[in-house]
Amino acid sequence: MTTAQIGILVAIGVYLVGMLVIGFMASKNTNDVGDFYLGGRKLGPYVTAMSAEASDMSSYLLMGVPGLAYFSGIADAGWTVFGLAVGTYLNWLFTAKRLRNYSEKVNAITIPDYFKNRFRDKSNITLLVGAVAIIVFFVPYTASGFSACGKLFMMLFDVKYEVAMVISAIIIIAYTTTGGFLAASRTDFVQSIVMTIALLAVLGYGTYHAGGFGAVVDNANKLAGYLDLSATHNNLTGGADAYGIFNKITMFCWGLGYFGMPHILLRFMAARDAKELKLSRRVASFWVVISLGVAIFLGIVGRALTEAGVLESLIEDPTNSSKAETLIIVIARHIAENGFGYALLGGIIIAGILASTMSTADSQLIAASSAVSENIFRDTFKIKMSEKASMLTARLTLVVVAILGMIIAWNPNSSVFNIVSFAWAGFGAVFGPIMLFSLFWKRTNTAGAIAGMISGGAMVFIWKYLVRPMGGAWDLYELAPAFLVSAIFIVVVSLLTKAPSEEIQKEFEEVKAM
Repeated sequence: MTTAQIGILVAIGVYLVGMLVIGFMASKNTNDVGDFYLGGRKLGPYVTAMSAEASDMSSYLLMGVPGLAYFSGIADAGWTVFGLAVGTYLNWLFTAKRLRNYSEKVNAITIPDYFKNRFRDKSNITLLVGAVAIIVFFVPYTASGFSACGKLFMMLFDVKYEVAMVISAIIIIAYTTTGGFLAASRTDFVQSIVMTIALLAVLGYGTYHAGGFGAVVDNANKLAGYLDLSATHNNLTGGADAYGIFNKITMFCWGLGYFGMPHILLRFMAARDAKELKLSRRVASFWVVISLGVAIFLGIVGRALTEAGVLESLIEDPTNSSKAETLIIVIARHIAENGFGYALLGGIIIAGILASTMSTADSQLIAASSAVSENIFRDTFKIKMSEKASMLTARLTLVVVAILGMIIAWNPNSSVFNIVSFAWAGFGAVFGPIMLFSLFWKRTNTAGAIAGMISGGAMVFIWKYLVRPMGGAWDLYELAPAFLVSAIFIVVVSLLTKAPSEEIQKEFEEVKAM
């Protein structure tokens, strides 16, 4: 093992031990299922903000976004980031406080719980549909995180991808099953700091070795369409391809997904005090804008490093950005080769990649576990369990979901960005519209909620596999049409069926007045 590998391994080892210690400490405050899944609503404003955004910014922050910018320029990545920044702010502004108050009012500890209790759904259909959606879309989402970890260790230490992926998954499972939601939130807070350090370190090092800011911009200007928000660079022809209005809408619509992300919405529900969410919103929005902006520029810097001969080309297939997603790993490895001190810095950067992956995977595992053990076993199938049995079921479910994620992640050629985009669309369409309508439209009823959730989820599959392949104007990211269809079904079905009871409408007004 080389000096560089030893230094990286030491830094990563310290980081991973720290995550396990935090998980163990959190377990002391995890006494029942409510604590395991929602942390007893004890999160302070900074932990609420940064754990929400760290769990959101999965491996696409340090791998997907820079890789996309490196591959084709700023259009794809830029419109995505613009949508994410706007979506983040609006989600905190409109959803956070009201969901925090409403979920406490109806005594809900999971997102499907909230819909069941909010609409007094005695049939449990909203509960079941929500739980199934979480499982269907979170398993591949979690798989993308495991895949990123596998690629990381495969490149660094020349170990088999499958072995590295499984070891990474086991570590995530270990601290999440120990401390539950509180462990996930506290580790996510620390991980957001590590991610920030990693981004800034790589950006500074890369810019310097590319010849400075001016050299980076000059190189980008030489690539046709690279710095144009209305074009992308074509790596096959060397020319520029038009980036039209439909492409822009497609990527901007990523922002719609925030209103339906269970792992983010749970942070709102777990906040200690609704009054502190204003501070959380400011902290979260600032961090998202800065980190995503840096991630895009990192891709531009990486391309300059390649053109300058500092790094090898990360474009194997001119139509596939998968290898470009390893950019930050390649730069970290390059840094580590300059001596043991630099190797430690490289290790911190690698820890940042792990942080971006683990912070999302742990939250997804918690949400998926709650969907199975709480919403399906206990609430839908009415399986009665003691508190001890419930905790055991929760932990075992988490392990099973993780194993399914590992099976999906077994293919090392899968694209992190593509896997995340599909799961993101699924959650955005199933939960996003009904979350907004449940919080802001008193007339929404159970039938409308069920129709909206099912139609949104179905349209994600229909659009992606039947409509979008037609190309042209139909080549639109599936989230936008699925979100719209879901909203239409909610309104139409709610108006055509019986209005909510006086009790539900009165409760709505009480929450609105909080």
